[in-house]
Amino acid sequence: MKYKAKPLFSRSKEKDRAAEKKGKGGNVLSWAPVQILLLALGLNLLIELLNHKGLGGLLSFIGEHPLAFFANYLIILVTLVPALFFKRRIFYMGMVGIVWAIGGIANGIIILNRMTPFTTADLAVFATGFEILPTYFTKFEMVLLVLAAVLVITAAVLLFLKGPKSKDPLPRRLLVGVAATVLTSCALGLTIKQGLEGGGLATIFSNLAYAYEDYGFGYCFANTWLNVGIRTPENYSAEDMGRIMGEMDDNAAALPQGEAMTDVNVVYVQLESFFDPQQIKGLEFNQDPLPNWHALQEKYTTGFLTVPVVGAGTANTETEVLTGMSTRFFGPGEYPYKTVLTENTAESVAYILKGLGYGTHAVHNHRGVFYGRNKVYKNLGFDTFTSLEYMANTTMTPKNWCKDKVLTGEIKAALDSTDTPDLVYTVSVQGHGKYPTAPELEDPAITVESIPNEDQHYSMEYYANQIHEMDEFIGQLVEMLENRDEKTILVMYGDHLPALQMDEDTLLTHDLYKTEYLIWNNFGLEKEDEGLKAYQLTSKVLASLNITDGIFNRYHQTCKDESTYLLDLRKLQYDQLYGERYVTGGEPAYEPTDMKMGVRPIRVTGYIKLEETWYLEGENFTPYSKATVNGKILETEYLNGHLLRVIDDKLIQEVDEVSDIKISQVEKYKEVLSVTE
Repeated sequence: MKYKAKPLFSRSKEKDRAAEKKGKGGNVLSWAPVQILLLALGLNLLIELLNHKGLGGLLSFIGEHPLAFFANYLIILVTLVPALFFKRRIFYMGMVGIVWAIGGIANGIIILNRMTPFTTADLAVFATGFEILPTYFTKFEMVLLVLAAVLVITAAVLLFLKGPKSKDPLPRRLLVGVAATVLTSCALGLTIKQGLEGGGLATIFSNLAYAYEDYGFGYCFANTWLNVGIRTPENYSAEDMGRIMGEMDDNAAALPQGEAMTDVNVVYVQLESFFDPQQIKGLEFNQDPLPNWHALQEKYTTGFLTVPVVGAGTANTETEVLTGMSTRFFGPGEYPYKTVLTENTAESVAYILKGLGYGTHAVHNHRGVFYGRNKVYKNLGFDTFTSLEYMANTTMTPKNWCKDKVLTGEIKAALDSTDTPDLVYTVSVQGHGKYPTAPELEDPAITVESIPNEDQHYSMEYYANQIHEMDEFIGQLVEMLENRDEKTILVMYGDHLPALQMDEDTLLTHDLYKTEYLIWNNFGLEKEDEGLKAYQLTSKVLASLNITDGIFNRYHQTCKDESTYLLDLRKLQYDQLYGERYVTGGEPAYEPTDMKMGVRPIRVTGYIKLEETWYLEGENFTPYSKATVNGKILETEYLNGHLLRVIDDKLIQEVDEVSDIKISQVEKYKEVLSVTE
């Protein structure tokens, strides 16, 4: 009897092993749809855990806003299902997952440090944000961030090179991919539709921080990307704009009439992160941090100012005060300084006063390119802009922000630069975060005696001492203006609350969006306290001077009590920035200015050579002044306001006349702001 040798492996096992070998783990890939579903759920849980600052907040969000949680899950899922189209499914899922995780982590970090969530507008100011990373992170934390980035990149490369590939034929991948995409997209669309109709979701966010809490990161972040600018208002037409202008005329006729006071200097100071910390319940100091501010409040017009941002977003408060426009009507989290105002002019207090014969100046003790101010201010009517690069004798805080005391001299220089009345719009920076959580100051003038949350002891103490110095600057500024033989009105206000992890219950005002304003003058204006929105502040200032010029200024002065006040304000903003410009005859109301950087002339008056070293003599040099010969920027050392040392002397040896040497103001990242003529 013959026996047939039994094969070591059965045919089926051979097929299985061959398939496994061929597919390199392909059995796992058959679970790709399940993997995608689970990955989307895991990412959503992680992101919302960070968005809601912990497990308790996450559970509350799921319990109170289940539809929003599901919508965010579907948004993540929609971005993952295209993996089914590709051979490298795992690689695609990994890359998309990393992007979502980075977004969620960034949002969590930003919320903790500035109380305002992460938006696509932050991507527009990426360079700005990257610049201030050292302010928010220690060197050790920065190293960890770099290492994390290296690990992510390495993992991505390895996953691409070594990761498994699907062996599904193309027709099958297309069929499954299309089916999954259609199914998830329809589910997302229906969920959002139901949410919008039922109130579980929204597209207009009056409070961005609250929106992220109520609607989740993915949904809100997508809105900040897709919802930009001002949507066409309902019933927008030439006739409707004519109606608004007619109401303004009718209401203006009923207002008290007076001759415009166009001989008054108008000075604004937007104070960075400035508010009265004694508005925090249970917080006590050894002395009043703001004695000058409180003394001025007793004598001059003051009140609470509702601003559009908290913890960050200075440029949006600035936009509202300058233009009289509400940033609420733009896309959620949008910075008009980085979108529409980069290419378009807009009515502003600068244009209004410029039309009345004023010189118009902007001053900021930080980088000129921050928020694109060196470009945007041209579209807002300024003749000059003096940024940090044009200031000498500056001193810095322990967190490397320029102290505000330098601004007194810069405001004076702007006022002295013309023979006309002047507008000087000033933006301070000293109060900027991040505030240290460990002792940073030696022998601080202001000490915390009692605080509800001891973990914030040192951060609050640091903040209180910074605003105490800002208060000293306010006193010096008022004294300087009092000593001038010129009528002046001084407008001061906080741009937003500091990022000190406060909530409504912490504050006596129960409002995170309220700072304070103060209007000082030296010619006897009556004290008229009232609460204002930031976009109403300038109209109040100009009304006190009987100045009614400007569409938005006049609108606020005449129509703020109308039932359609906000609806019509939105229409006016749309008309002037995105619409047909019906109220200005179809043309822009203003042309960009030929703005000059700095008010002090920077010039070279001579040069000498001592012991093989060249020295440039001149006027108004700053640490950012660089010698230029034939268009080439030379390595230059700042010695004082009248003397520069040229380290790279190869080209300067070829100079025949002092006129061949120019001076460029070069900011820290090598962008040239101006060159002497």
